[in-house]
Amino acid sequence: MVWGVAMKRLDNNRKLILIKLAHTAIWSIFVIAILYVLYAGMFNRVNILVWFCIGFVFIEGIILLICKGKCPFTLLAHKYTDDSSIGFDIFLPMWLAKNNKTIFSILFSVGLALVLWRVLTA
Repeated sequence: MVWGVAMKRLDNNRKLILIKLAHTAIWSIFVIAILYVLYAGMFNRVNILVWFCIGFVFIEGIILLICKGKCPFTLLAHKYTDDSSIGFDIFLPMWLAKNNKTIFSILFSVGLALVLWRVLTA
C-alpha cells in the first residue's frame, strides 16, 4: 500500500515537472514573439513574421480570457499538486512569475503601438 502511494506521488511529481518544462518552453516562445514585435516597431522591421507574432499573442490573449486569466498549463498543473504558490507551474523566478502578465502586456502594447504607427506613417 505504501509503495503504491509513493509511486503515485512520484508519477505526479514527474508529470508536474513535464508540465513545468512545457509551460516554460511555450512561455519562452511567447516572450520571443513579444520582444520581436517590440523590436520590429522600434526599428521599423515590419514584415510577415511581425504579423504572425501579433496574431500568436492575440490568440494567447483569447485563451487567457476563456480560462478566466489562468494559463491552461496552470490549470493542468493543479491536477498534480496541492501547491498553488506563485510560479508553482513554471520554471521562473517568483518575481517574474508574479508580474509576468503586467510586464509582457506592457511590452507587447508598446510594440504593437509602434508597429501600427510605422504602418500608418509609411
